[in-house]
Amino acid sequence: MQYTTAPILVRYSDTDQMKFVHHSNYLRYFEIARLEWLRAMGISYKKMEEDQLLLPVVDAYVKYHRPTFFEDQLTVTVFLKSMPKASLDFNYEIRNQDNVCVCTGSTKLAFLDAISQRPTRCPKILYNAFESFRVAE
Repeated sequence: MQYTTAPILVRYSDTDQMKFVHHSNYLRYFEIARLEWLRAMGISYKKMEEDQLLLPVVDAYVKYHRPTFFEDQLTVTVFLKSMPKASLDFNYEIRNQDNVCVCTGSTKLAFLDAISQRPTRCPKILYNAFESFRVAE
């Protein structure tokens, strides 16, 4: 299962003194892709938090292939590695406006009950949304 974002314009504030996109911003682009995908499936991250469900990132990996620059247009493809249980495992690929792969990576997010601060299972609404998305592909 995968989802590709609309183009993300690299802002001046995303760059560093070397005029490259600062390395930390790629994790932000990963997050943008995850949230955009959830929104496209009708899932509100804000609503999950209001329902006392948190999704902290517990592992992240980024591999930089080519630098990106101010005003580049990036698309992020996010891949769900497997159906969620107690965590969500994603892979990512970021491409520039020339369709060149500039970055790949992965994240693991755990489902956490906000009140007990304990791991929990994936909520049915989210599991069903991914299942429906998988069937529609």
